[in-house]
Amino acid sequence: MTNLSSPRRPASFARQLALAVALASGTAVLAVPGFTDAAHAQKKKKKDEQAQAAAPVYAKEFVAAYTPVETALKDPAVNVAALKPQIEAIANMAASPDEQLAAGGMLFNAGITGKDMTLQLRGAELMLGSGKVKPEDTGRFAFVASQLATAQNQFAKAETYLQKAIDLNYSGPNLSTYDVRMNMAELYFSQERFAEGVAYISQLIAARKAEGQPVNPNWYRRGVQIAYNNELVPQIYDFVQGWVIDVPTPENWRDAVNLTRNLNDYDGPVLLDLLRLGKRVGTLKEKNDYVFYIEAADTRRLPMEVKSVIDEANATGAIPKGSDPWVDEQLATANSLIAEDRAALPALERDANASAAKLRTVLAAGDTFLSYGQYAKAASFYERSLTMPEVDRNLALTRLGIAQIGAGNIDGARETLSKVDGPRSPIAKLWSAYASQSAAPAAPAVAAVGS
Repeated sequence: MTNLSSPRRPASFARQLALAVALASGTAVLAVPGFTDAAHAQKKKKKDEQAQAAAPVYAKEFVAAYTPVETALKDPAVNVAALKPQIEAIANMAASPDEQLAAGGMLFNAGITGKDMTLQLRGAELMLGSGKVKPEDTGRFAFVASQLATAQNQFAKAETYLQKAIDLNYSGPNLSTYDVRMNMAELYFSQERFAEGVAYISQLIAARKAEGQPVNPNWYRRGVQIAYNNELVPQIYDFVQGWVIDVPTPENWRDAVNLTRNLNDYDGPVLLDLLRLGKRVGTLKEKNDYVFYIEAADTRRLPMEVKSVIDEANATGAIPKGSDPWVDEQLATANSLIAEDRAALPALERDANASAAKLRTVLAAGDTFLSYGQYAKAASFYERSLTMPEVDRNLALTRLGIAQIGAGNIDGARETLSKVDGPRSPIAKLWSAYASQSAAPAAPAVAAVGS
């Protein structure tokens, strides 16, 4: 091997290699910023005695092959495709780490000029494999290599390089370390590994929260989108729960309620508890939202609740008064029953509190008092029902949690709702999220991508 910085070799060749290896700002693929300016690197090298002592070493044959190709690549009208066999020959000849670094720089820059991602990726890999890339630049090279590999569907390779960039805590001027990590989720999605990608986003969110930092709402939005489109059940429900706690916008609540409806075929009693939440958070907008609620509540069972729903539909214009005969009929029926229903409350309370009370009576008392907003009484009846045989535990627990929220017992509600399983579990998670939102201000969320 020959020391090219010695008097026996022209100093210009060493400078040419440095210029080839340095990636010009703005030329790197996929909008990744360039590396340190070559002139600055040369100045720093002159000042660094240790670097001078470890000057690069190249074989004569490598120099002979490299020099004319490097000169040709400087021509603004260069045809990179025509030079590709010679460029690849130089890559194959690179044996020492210094030669691999130089050849890698040539391939990478030639690939940019010729819009050849294969050359760019091979160049990045040669440089990284040389072990000569400066530590402060290695993360950037690894990130670029991962993007190049992804673009060429070389996913295993892309994952390896991306993980290296993550391990090195790589970030850029407009790219945070979390943005880099988010690329791993997108890499999973590119391979249709949807569950892994959504789980990865969940881990990012948890890590961000553990640091006491705001969570980028775009992470939630992306995770929910992927989970919903691919029906990742039950993973989506945990994700949605965190979404509406941290980013409780009306739009997000509406999406959360609607996707829960769309992913499940709920019968009337179960749907009722979801629509009750929808009414609380203001997601009932369309006529059918209210019609489903009226049907699920059953005017003859819960006339006060039905009247409240129809009054809201009339007031918002979702169902203008007089526009739907069936809705008008339900309102008339509710109005005719409310006085009698209200007058029967003391007797219902007495019967439900009797030692010999049947489950049906106890649950009816809970449902009726819940519909009238008498939450403490409703909660007491649901609690009693849970001690009785043949109770639908998930129904009773869900409605107990709703009553506890109404009564202001937020901690109790969350504990209760955490016990719900089966088809009602997604609904319980949303009610629990609503309870958490009611208990304290939502965690701040940022709109900027670089968080």
